[in-house]
Amino acid sequence: MKFKYSWLPVLFLGLTACDINNDLDPIPEDPATAVVELNGNGIDFSTYVSIGASFTAGFTDNALFIAGQENSFPNILAEKFAMVGGGAFTQPLMSDNFGGLILGGQPVINPATQERLFTERLIFNGEGPAPLASVNPAAMSTTDFALNNPTGPFNNLGVPGAKSFHLIAPGYGNLANFPTAANPYAIRVSGNTDTSIIGLAVSQNPTFFTLSEFGGNDVLGYAISGGDGSDLITPTATFDFALENVTAALVTTGAKGVIANLPYITNLPHFTTVPYNPVPLDLETATALNQGYATYNGGIQAALAALTGTGLFTEEEATKRMINFEAGEGNAMVIIDENLTDLGAINPAFAALPKYRQATKDDLFVLPLSSFIPQGYGTQIALEDKWVLTPQEQIEIKTATDAYNLSLKTTAEANGYAFVDLNSLLQQASTSGIAFDSYVLSANLVTGGLVGLDGVHLTARGYALMANKMLEAIDSTYGSNFGKATNGLAKANDFPTNYSPALQ
Repeated sequence: MKFKYSWLPVLFLGLTACDINNDLDPIPEDPATAVVELNGNGIDFSTYVSIGASFTAGFTDNALFIAGQENSFPNILAEKFAMVGGGAFTQPLMSDNFGGLILGGQPVINPATQERLFTERLIFNGEGPAPLASVNPAAMSTTDFALNNPTGPFNNLGVPGAKSFHLIAPGYGNLANFPTAANPYAIRVSGNTDTSIIGLAVSQNPTFFTLSEFGGNDVLGYAISGGDGSDLITPTATFDFALENVTAALVTTGAKGVIANLPYITNLPHFTTVPYNPVPLDLETATALNQGYATYNGGIQAALAALTGTGLFTEEEATKRMINFEAGEGNAMVIIDENLTDLGAINPAFAALPKYRQATKDDLFVLPLSSFIPQGYGTQIALEDKWVLTPQEQIEIKTATDAYNLSLKTTAEANGYAFVDLNSLLQQASTSGIAFDSYVLSANLVTGGLVGLDGVHLTARGYALMANKMLEAIDSTYGSNFGKATNGLAKANDFPTNYSPALQ
């Protein structure tokens, strides 16, 4: 996806004087204690493989790049596993720290929008997220997924963009199937073969594995497209089929492992940063907007008068659909809500009336909308479905996530695997925050320290926290002591919350 934030810093963040390293709410560290030796309790970490999507790969700040990969949670885990006999952990490293991908020496262009796919990473420009090219116009990916893929096999099998069923699909990493049925990151992982991602995992005879964000993209695509129907939620039956196949393959290896569930993605700052009522108006502009919507409002009133008593159009809905702006702060944006009554279907006389209403606090808006609001989106231009998640669409996402998570937990319990509740973790970050050494990480964009600049993927510090939660789950299930041992867990100060624009 390609994010634009030109208006976001001024209106929503106000970060010029903020400390983006998140030491806003420090917790005193405990005094030094006696050294506690690490005990792996006989767990065989000699061949560790990580299976998943973008979190597993180390994707952050809208891109995959070397520094992010080095700070991926699997790489952090592997460093801890090495302390008790863990073997080498290889990753399909990108060619640079610009992020993004090219094909045959050229950027990959979306034919529908004429915009670059696999764009470079975002950076913090002192006020908010911005494309790396805004401060380094020469930044261009050198990672070509047709010409310079690294040689595997790889222990990190995280594939950004992969849905649950993609991980069992032969040919998902074959260049000949791109773009319809192959993923560039899978091409780099698989060595341009037809072997499935799970096939690559079991071929290494793993002794330990992590399975994380399995199914995350099955709902994320729907969410970031505003539930407009262009990227549907994966049916639970399809998800379960994929999970059963992945689990069956892993069971044959005899490996121990960790399974993590999925967070409610609507708690991520990609969906919580843009408010429903961000529009300040002077009296002249408010008056002009109200005049522009006068015909529409009159039509709603006429429809109510004509349909009163039929039970087909209520006064409550009519009131909700009236559009009104006022001078001052806090004007709610106008959206198109497909769940509103189709008045033209009831009476052709009202066929011209669109399904407009003003947003409420229960609506969520995707982060890229921020730069379009100054262009009249949400005022003169009603927001299409792709910009907003209505309460009904949010319920669809939650229902699917709950079903996926039930299957993931059941699978972990049935096979004796460790289990990590990432959903509860993100919910805590969204409310009270999460203590991590001398910091409190929250789900706020930029300042929270947990989620990166794209509002979806974690920061390096966030991935370190995720690794620690997995280590603690390993302790609980398999009897190790990473959580109590000296240097058994990752330290917050060893991992940044943002990367310098100078990083190349």
